[in-house]
Order: sequence, then structure tokens, then C-alpha cells
Amino acid sequence: MTQLCTDINTRNLRLALVDGSQINACVNIDRQPGYDRVSDLISSSREPFLILMNATMHKSGIGTPMQHDTIFVNKDHIVWAIPEENSE
Repeated sequence: MTQLCTDINTRNLRLALVDGSQINACVNIDRQPGYDRVSDLISSSREPFLILMNATMHKSGIGTPMQHDTIFVNKDHIVWAIPEENSE
């Protein structure tokens, strides 16, 4: 059963990777002190990976989205990212 991202301070986001995959997920914005925006986490060089939770991955050529509790994405593979409204 997939957990909702409610126990920590998160933001929902959608991002695209260099291979054409798109991911909808939430990210913990309190992971690093002073980094309280999605753009801060993605542009930070402190960690090479972005940790995504409760993720749905849409891969090119595969019709059915894949669900993942956690995905580690190399920031160098992110083409774009869009923060989305968190639903309460």
C-alpha cells in the first residue's frame, strides 16, 4: 500500500528525464536546512540524487504507469521540473 506524503514537509512535483520518462511524485523540502523550494533541491550540488516518494513513472513506449514508493533520480538526468499544488 502506497503511503501518502503527509508526515513530512513535502511538495508535489512533475519532472521529465533525458530518456523521455515523466514522474509525478512528492519530495521532502526539509531535507537540507535552508532549502525550502523544489528549485533549491534540484540546483543544490550537496547531493547528486533527488529522492522522490509516492512516485508514478510514465515511461515512453509503455502504456501503463509504474508506481514506486521511492525513486532516486540523478539530478543530471532531469530536463525540467514543475512544482504542483499539494492536495490536502
